Amino acid sequence: MQSSCNLTSPDYNQTNCTSPAWMLYPDFYIWLPVIYSIICAVGLTGNTAIIYVILKAPKMKTVTNLFILNLAIADDLFTLVLPINIAEHLLNYWPFGEILCKVILSIDHYNIFSSIFFLTVMSVDRYLVVVSTLRSKRMPHRTYRLAKTVSLSVWALVILIVMPFTVFAGVHVSPDDAESRKSCVLSFPSPESFWFKASRSYTLVLGFVIPVSTICILYSVMLYKLRRTRLNSNGKALDKAKKRVTMMVFVVLAVCLFCWTPFHLSTVVALTSDLPTTPLVIGISYFITGLSYANSCLNPFLYAFLDDSFRKAFKKMLEC
Repeated sequence: MQSSCNLTSPDYNQTNCTSPAWMLYPDFYIWLPVIYSIICAVGLTGNTAIIYVILKAPKMKTVTNLFILNLAIADDLFTLVLPINIAEHLLNYWPFGEILCKVILSIDHYNIFSSIFFLTVMSVDRYLVVVSTLRSKRMPHRTYRLAKTVSLSVWALVILIVMPFTVFAGVHVSPDDAESRKSCVLSFPSPESFWFKASRSYTLVLGFVIPVSTICILYSVMLYKLRRTRLNSNGKALDKAKKRVTMMVFVVLAVCLFCWTPFHLSTVVALTSDLPTTPLVIGISYFITGLSYANSCLNPFLYAFLDDSFRKAFKKMLEC
């Protein structure tokens, strides 16, 4: 994950950065590839299994599962390129060229936006389902075909949002580096400090503030309506299946916020202060980055624990 020379991540390859922080503290050089490799292996295996199950099992083709499929694809896409980030870390330079640099940095940023955007869409979907159920109304327009259109629209929006990072991404050689090592960086024009703050603010607002505020409002209104409605009135306001799916979406959302909130809070710190490079600050930085990475491998376990249909499909897949 490309971040900043401040708190957000010690490996941020901005043009005014010189040596990565792990060179000052070699323990990070050893442990980071191990942790990232575990995240990569677990995430790739789990999310690929989710994709296979949803595409293979006819009963799994539901609106909610289609959004889960897109979430798994986004996580799989990120874990697929994580080995390249590990290789860059171990080599301490970028050997893969300009085009791949733009691709990797773009996918890095897709990971920031795509997960929270699809969770926002899932929250909107849950809100509409719960409200329509409380009112004993059907949702004829909530179809698998419409969900496909919404999913494609989310991907198009993410690509549009990430486009500026793709433009600024490139291979750079720092004039302060005696060994003239190449780095894959976000190379901002002058004044760099302004563009750096603008990019972090852009990511914070679009990738966290707006979607999280939307989700919080939706769930607050949903809970308010549920508390005001007696579940025994109008038949059954929410049957067990709908409750279970709603709870699963809520837990997946809560885990996502747990993993990503420190990353975005560190952006606020990076924008408002200039912390010294100390072992404690660097350790916290790597922990925050690793936590955001870990979100890409946690969701399959949540589905397996919280949804009976996923558990049964997993078991059937393993038997084959």
